[in-house]
Amino acid sequence: MGIEVRTLAAAELAAGTAGEFALDANTLLAPLLLIDLSDTDEATATAAAARIPALGGPAVGFCSGGIGAELAPLTSALDLTYAEAAGPADRAVVVTGSAEHAVAEFADCVRRYPQAASIAAQVVRASEGQPVPAAIDVESFAYSTLQGGPEFGRWLAERRRLGRPLPPPPETDPVLLTADGDTLRITLNRPERRNAYGTALRDALVDALRTALLAETFGRIVLDGAGTSFCSGGDLDEFGHTPDTATAHLIRTRGGAARSMARLAARTEVRLHGHCVGAGIEVSAFAGRIVAAPDTVIRLPEVAMGLIPGAGGTVSVPRRIGRWRALHLFVTGAALGPQQALEWGLVDAIAGAHPR
Repeated sequence: MGIEVRTLAAAELAAGTAGEFALDANTLLAPLLLIDLSDTDEATATAAAARIPALGGPAVGFCSGGIGAELAPLTSALDLTYAEAAGPADRAVVVTGSAEHAVAEFADCVRRYPQAASIAAQVVRASEGQPVPAAIDVESFAYSTLQGGPEFGRWLAERRRLGRPLPPPPETDPVLLTADGDTLRITLNRPERRNAYGTALRDALVDALRTALLAETFGRIVLDGAGTSFCSGGDLDEFGHTPDTATAHLIRTRGGAARSMARLAARTEVRLHGHCVGAGIEVSAFAGRIVAAPDTVIRLPEVAMGLIPGAGGTVSVPRRIGRWRALHLFVTGAALGPQQALEWGLVDAIAGAHPR
């Protein structure tokens, strides 16, 4: 199963000469449109931007040169733009050494996972500007939908072919709480599983955050992780074991950590180190302050599993870096180091090495 990819000049889009695009018979998706922004002026950009809402599928811009402020109406309307230079505050653009190479890589990911990639684009648009609880629900509805789809089905079948058992119960408390004056330290404590966001750790973290919400004595919450990694994301050995997708939706939204983290944002600092994957950054990005150690590596790999971020990441990450750069991370699964994360606003500071 693939998806058609078409390339248009911005002027073609602006003039309406692109016409209507029929849904692909196999995917039921509109084509991925790649929009060449070379030699585009402000009037053309504005006219092309007005055409974007009617396209029905993802639209990604690219420019072999730099992107100026005059193209802002179009880059804001697109799902994402790759260019070789842009203003530092332009969150709609991912700056890359080769825009053509970057957009080709993005298109290749969409071809491989068309449903997950397209729904990721739909979700970040739909949840933009929504209150956090409502946006988390939108994410989870889409996640449950994809759990019934063929892309996740193939990933899960391959995972089950490996015959891996469910993870053993934790031998110690999966989350530690330490009070120091008005500071509550919450430490993820399953280093043997790189603090994977499995059932035991998730439930213990939710209980810890509820404690912080209920206790009036803690003016500051610090969240960190034991061992070599802050959090390696969802525990893959638990995937596919929820009784049904409706129950999974309620667990993610009402039994997950995202809502509580969002409510505690003003009081919370998260300290990242090592691998910070999937849920590890999705939950953390709700915090008011994030500090990353120099060895931090951030990734959001869910689209390659036929899914989208499901721990609040389509809400928290775009609100820090913009829906455009967030979609780049979601679809490509690209790794982000601490310096790039700092420049984009995904973290707020880089600190010394994490003590192990």
